[in-house]
Amino acid sequence: MVQLFTPYQLFCLALLAITAPFLSFILSLIFKKIAGALGILSIGISFISSLILFLGIWKKQTLHFAFHWIELGNVKIDVGILLNDLSVIMLLLISFIALLVHIYSVEYMRKDGLKYRYFAYLSLFCFAMLSVVIADNLFLLYAFWELVGFSSYLLIGFWFSKEKAVQANKKAFIMNRIGDVGFLIGLMVMLTQFHTLDLSALFGSENLISSSFVKNGIWVTPFNTLPSYWLTITGFCFFAGAMAKSAQFPLHTWLPDAMEGPTAVSSLIHAATMVAAGVFLLLRIAPLFNEVVLTTMVCIGLFTAFMAATIALTQKDIKKVLAFSTISQLGFMVVAVGVQDQAAAIFHLVTHAFFKCLLFLAAGIVIHELHHLKEKHQLDFDEQDLNNMGGLRKQLPITALVFLLAAMALSGLPFTSGYLSKDAILVSIFEWADLKGGVYWIFPLFISITSWLTTFYIFRVVFKVFFGEFRLPQLLSKSDLKIHEPSSWMRVPVVVLGVFCFGFFFAYNPFSLDSAWIYQGFIQQVHSEGFYHILVPLYINVLSLALIFLTYQAYANKKIIFNLEHTWFYQLSLNQWYFNDFYDVFLMKIVLFKASVFNWFDHNIIDGFIHFLTDLVIWLSKISDWLDKHAIDGLVNGAAALVKRIGIWLRGMQSGKLQHYFIWMLLLFLSFMLFKIIV
Repeated sequence: MVQLFTPYQLFCLALLAITAPFLSFILSLIFKKIAGALGILSIGISFISSLILFLGIWKKQTLHFAFHWIELGNVKIDVGILLNDLSVIMLLLISFIALLVHIYSVEYMRKDGLKYRYFAYLSLFCFAMLSVVIADNLFLLYAFWELVGFSSYLLIGFWFSKEKAVQANKKAFIMNRIGDVGFLIGLMVMLTQFHTLDLSALFGSENLISSSFVKNGIWVTPFNTLPSYWLTITGFCFFAGAMAKSAQFPLHTWLPDAMEGPTAVSSLIHAATMVAAGVFLLLRIAPLFNEVVLTTMVCIGLFTAFMAATIALTQKDIKKVLAFSTISQLGFMVVAVGVQDQAAAIFHLVTHAFFKCLLFLAAGIVIHELHHLKEKHQLDFDEQDLNNMGGLRKQLPITALVFLLAAMALSGLPFTSGYLSKDAILVSIFEWADLKGGVYWIFPLFISITSWLTTFYIFRVVFKVFFGEFRLPQLLSKSDLKIHEPSSWMRVPVVVLGVFCFGFFFAYNPFSLDSAWIYQGFIQQVHSEGFYHILVPLYINVLSLALIFLTYQAYANKKIIFNLEHTWFYQLSLNQWYFNDFYDVFLMKIVLFKASVFNWFDHNIIDGFIHFLTDLVIWLSKISDWLDKHAIDGLVNGAAALVKRIGIWLRGMQSGKLQHYFIWMLLLFLSFMLFKIIV
């Protein structure tokens, strides 16, 4: 096969893909008026470079470029770039989604006085995330992993004048640091055991997992040489880092609060960047995980998916619903990694990026237009509250259509991008439970319920926002409701994303995984489509369609009324399973109490002891000063005075009179004689 680009040219393109956003970050802070254009230009360059890299790498070759950096004894750390199928699919996904978000942001942030800073932060964020996916070793990956966390901190708290935004970015930063401690410990264990952090040396680079292979259904990996307890500990450490980044229980509470940032930021974080980094890490180091870690991964992923879906059922803030939807879908991906179906996890990661980004950007249009309505009529209402919406499909027909497409993809309905990817995960769980047997059948049950809950909560949003009558109580007449589609800057990106919600972009046969090119590109072992491949999509989607009809009757036609506000389940869901309250009571208050105790101990014991020592030293210095003045100086001064008096007396003997000299000589002679007689 003829290669259009040499390895060196591909290496240069990879460098260009990551350095363009970094240069944009610097230049945007200098040339503030053209920050938006610089951001779009840079991420456009990254996208074109990523597209060429994809065409040159995908299913053709693997390229690894490394430069020697650190060597201490038998420990060697290099810095380089790893370009394989996983790298290039992520590069293409991130740059494309980010390009659309940049274009959308031009209009969304037009009136913001600090929009140059917004585009600078956005460029830094893209640089960090693009660098994560092409890093060739775990140390470099960890460095850019932390930069992703820092840049997200800047973006979430972009509106720093809002107290909630400040608290949200602090919460996101701290909770991610908790997980990153585990990541760092895992790095140290790997370095201690293998004396290298190079991904190619540890995991191989030919494809997703080339240094491991499947034999009789069991992975054979280089890590089989590790003691089982070290393998388990290391796996849990890396999983902790992924849990925080991808908002998995119990480190999930930061993600809903991150909605305080601009909606365009939310779309990027939730679609293909920050939260995807955790799943990407699990995929990158998949051979490391043993059975204990994998089973734990399935349990946590399933619980997270179910829990987040139940919370999304009752949330009133449209962005909060989408935030918990992201947490739930990430749980699906973690479950897929846990049941060792990395192909399904990657497939759903890609399709989810498109329809989740679209959901956020479409929601952003609704919020943007309601905000203008709020300012125009000088009203006081929450433009993100679902109860202040309704019937908007008449004023926002394009937005309503693309939001509906994204909702169908999220629900996994046929002919959409989410149908095959979501059902691939469901089928894998059924096959995994069938192989395990017994109590493991609880996993397919709960993942099915979670899938149905997903359909219910997203179509609840669809019908409450775009159907029925407009419910804003402050507007007295329909003539006041003058909302229209935004400019092309916001409209074009959502239309493009809407097109990618159709399944034919990812499979020429929308009902067969065999035709899904992303899934087939990462599948580890060939398996035929069996009983579950027919049964699971059938019964999942039949009930999903029934739930859509039920949701329509409840929230559009108002023929069904749910009086559940006072039930324990509704309150549990509305209050997000009380996790924030639990953390406030049992973690935050304990931490604050301990801080107050340590403050008292520091103030009264440590500082008191130091102050006592200070007073003692001062007292001793005063005594020393007195002794110095009165004893030492007194002795010295007294001796000097005595010598002086003697000198004066002796000087008086030199009177110049001869008779005086004879008298002194006589006295001296008599004194000498007396002394001799006595002695």
